[in-house]
Amino acid sequence: MKRSERAGRGTGGGGPWTRLRENATGITSLLVTAFWLGAMFTGQDWWLAALLVGYVAIVPLVAILFGDEDDRREWAAESLSADTAETDGEPEPTDSTTDALETLRERYAAGELTDEQFERKLERLLDTETLEGAQEWAQNREQERADDRNRDLEYDR
Repeated sequence: MKRSERAGRGTGGGGPWTRLRENATGITSLLVTAFWLGAMFTGQDWWLAALLVGYVAIVPLVAILFGDEDDRREWAAESLSADTAETDGEPEPTDSTTDALETLRERYAAGELTDEQFERKLERLLDTETLEGAQEWAQNREQERADDRNRDLEYDR
């Protein structure tokens, strides 16, 4: 990252402590990986526990404590939206639908999807925007699969 970009992000100088703070999550994940791999290759029985504790507790904790402001805001927004979704009982389909729609558009623009695939996925996305819609779509799909299996069985006879 260029110094001007760092200055734009508000990190200022490039001293060793600043660089350590900026890269704390990456360094921590590297150390956790080295720790559990070393334990595994030396025949220690606790290597799996080290892997789990390292990646489930230590790396996220370091990311929360030493991550940049954008990471903290993103994490806080995700936890707040999860808390409000649990308390309201109504999921917020707009965020996930918007993200899915953006991803779908990007894949179509990149040429990963044909026109037919894009239209089919877009229709499915809009049909499953709510929990009820997703459940109805899943039931219809199960019914279609059962009908196809029955047709195949009848054809084999």
